[in-house]
Amino acid sequence: MTDTSITQIGLRTLTVAGMLSAPILLTTLALGLLIGIFQSATQLQEPTLAFVPKLLGVGVVLLVSGNWMLNEAITYTHQLFDMIPHLLG
Repeated sequence: MTDTSITQIGLRTLTVAGMLSAPILLTTLALGLLIGIFQSATQLQEPTLAFVPKLLGVGVVLLVSGNWMLNEAITYTHQLFDMIPHLLG
């Protein structure tokens, strides 16, 4: 096991983590921005007005892309376990 292989594993881990978190984070970012603009325009400062749409948006994103996210996580985990003999020997 060399420092290059550890760096490659770490880089791939961060890439997979970014890919898996991107749909949820981008959805909450877009909804938060739209809700913030709406709250500024109407001067309604109700916290539940921001929370409930984000919660529903994340639920929809998980329903739509959850299968893909789970498949990516399982594939990456299998790749890590398949690399164990190569890294040890």
